[in-house]
Amino acid sequence: MNAPPRRWFDRRDVNSGSRATSVMGPRVVVVGPCAAGKSTLAAGLRELGFDARVCGQEHSEISTLWLRQQPDVVVALDVDLETIRARRQEAAWPRWLYETQRRRLRHANEAAALRIDTALLGQDEVLAAVSGFLAERDA
Repeated sequence: MNAPPRRWFDRRDVNSGSRATSVMGPRVVVVGPCAAGKSTLAAGLRELGFDARVCGQEHSEISTLWLRQQPDVVVALDVDLETIRARRQEAAWPRWLYETQRRRLRHANEAAALRIDTALLGQDEVLAAVSGFLAERDA
């Protein structure tokens, strides 16, 4: 049996444990490799009133881990290895780990409604693109 869609109503915010009273739109789950900007984006979306959370899919061999958060929308962030190394200030951050994370993210990336390369955009531009996409989607 399918549950009714969760939109425009109060629900418990699992990130803070508090009662969310102005949650807008769909439940958004953000995935991506390390240093792609997942936490920054989710925090910005929550400040705008969206029900957004991060899934650490890149750290799990369970290819459907992201589904456990019951997303209405999956946003996949991407970033190249050189940008990760610069953001982490770690020139030797390993290529094998980057490739492993990309493999672990494959299923979530395929399901994503929106994919953004954060190496090409600033934090504010990523937030504007995603919030605009979500607002247009629910219009």
